[in-house]
Amino acid sequence: MNAIINGISITFSQGETILAAARRNGIFIPSLCAFKALDHNPATCRVCLVECEFPGGRKEFVTSCSTPLEEGMVVVTDSAEVRARQRMQVEMVFAEHDLSCDDCARHGDCELQELRNKVGLAASRFAPRGPLRPDDGLRGLVRDMSKCVRCMRCVEVCRSVQGVGAMHPDSTGKGELPILLDKQACIQCGQCTLVCPVGALAERDENDVVLEYLADPAVRTVFSFAPSVRVVLGEAFGFGPGENVEGRIVAALRRIGADVVIDTDFAADVVIMEEGTELLGRIRNGGTLPMFTSCCPGWMNFAEQHIPAVLPHISSTRSPQAVTGALCKSYLPEKLGVPASSIRTVSIMPCVAKKDEAARPELARGGVPDIDTVLTVRELARLFRLCGIDLADVQPEPFDDPFMSDSTGAAVIFGTTGGVMEAAVRTVYAVLNNRELPGVDVLPVRGEEGLREAVVDLGEGNGSIRVAVCHGLGNARRLAEEAVAGKSPYTFIEVMACPGGCVDGGGTCRMKGDYHPGARARQQGLYAIDREMPRRQSHLNPQVRKLYDDFLGEPNSHKAHELLHTHYSDRSPAVQSRALPKSAQ
Repeated sequence: MNAIINGISITFSQGETILAAARRNGIFIPSLCAFKALDHNPATCRVCLVECEFPGGRKEFVTSCSTPLEEGMVVVTDSAEVRARQRMQVEMVFAEHDLSCDDCARHGDCELQELRNKVGLAASRFAPRGPLRPDDGLRGLVRDMSKCVRCMRCVEVCRSVQGVGAMHPDSTGKGELPILLDKQACIQCGQCTLVCPVGALAERDENDVVLEYLADPAVRTVFSFAPSVRVVLGEAFGFGPGENVEGRIVAALRRIGADVVIDTDFAADVVIMEEGTELLGRIRNGGTLPMFTSCCPGWMNFAEQHIPAVLPHISSTRSPQAVTGALCKSYLPEKLGVPASSIRTVSIMPCVAKKDEAARPELARGGVPDIDTVLTVRELARLFRLCGIDLADVQPEPFDDPFMSDSTGAAVIFGTTGGVMEAAVRTVYAVLNNRELPGVDVLPVRGEEGLREAVVDLGEGNGSIRVAVCHGLGNARRLAEEAVAGKSPYTFIEVMACPGGCVDGGGTCRMKGDYHPGARARQQGLYAIDREMPRRQSHLNPQVRKLYDDFLGEPNSHKAHELLHTHYSDRSPAVQSRALPKSAQ
């Protein structure tokens, strides 16, 4: 079909909106609430107004994101009247917006600020809304509803992508909190912070805490960072998605005063030793199957709060972050000859939920947390800028070598969906067959589909197992419900809460106007690092072997269980309600 936009003849398919067709033809229309990657066009901001002449001569101003094109329609997007109406809509948004931009998490990276410039709004005639900063008491997330622009992106990603539904519009009519949050449903995955165009949703910034550690001469700061961080952080400093900036991060952390910089990949190798041994034990001894992975804190929150009946199926092995913290407060002080009380652990993660994980009482000893502070990738970028560091100007340096920095390719791929499963298969096969898996790569578990399955041959005489890999919690719910009902065909299941896994975690670099645009490049960056590693199986890590020889004994030993395993509890709304006094229910 044919229509005209700004005098340009275009063709379109039935049902295509004016905004979609305009973007496809390189015609700019300002918008705020529309979000292509989520197929989200709620027409709440009304900034994308255009003038339409419909077949028959009727003229009308309409929202281009929600209005389908019609045969013979004539659209004008850039007339003086259209621009004046667009400016008025942006002005109305600012009238309800807290304009304290200097301390906003989105300052300098705000879609509303950019939109103001695009429509030519020099000043607003309306008094801005006063500050309204409710704190929901979440460990990882902060909401500031005085900055909410009612775009509903957070509602859409929580409901449609994650299948959680913790956010929904306020239907009370009071208008004080346009988006309501169900704290008992929220898993703190942080995906909402990636799509929020302003500063209404952000991670809880802890850079001041880290700066205090660095300034205290009595404190030894131990920094570690997750596999995916090395292929994500560079984007904040002009590097391409998937480019490995591992050495530059190490050098920059030393420049700001870090005492020790180690690789969380080391702990990922330890996790494979523990989790693989646990899986074999369940298979041989009739344990609860299928066994689910436990390294993703968003998934663990989801399991405890939404499907607690699946908890017996979940591995007791801690996540790499939690293993790092436990070893930094036990094994590392012994090797360095320093008191554990002097160490402060700073974990750099792609994930907002890792902040919540670090605060779990089960991951503390004597009330002292194993991980003291967690920074997301976005926070680390701000910290480097605060300290005057541009990652592009820093020359790469190696990790420190305090017995906890060597790693393998298997650990690196923990950062992408399917990586944990592949790393586990490599080691389980070697344990069962006393030889390495031919070809090393386990290609059937790789991919971008939300749910993938494969049959893994465990070698001659050992049969095969059926495994599943999923990301996104809608898929996880289905697999968990099958397991609880005793109808699961799988032996081992990997779950990542965030689409794409950790490379697309809720704490990663945010791209305006899109959702995970660099996902594939980040994933391929990790696989490239894996291919180049001299050792690609966790059980071949010499420092891991030394850890067991000198300190832990063997995988799943009593000491390993004390330090490297944990437990999970039913935190569903019914249980939480019973724990409250009646007046609070």
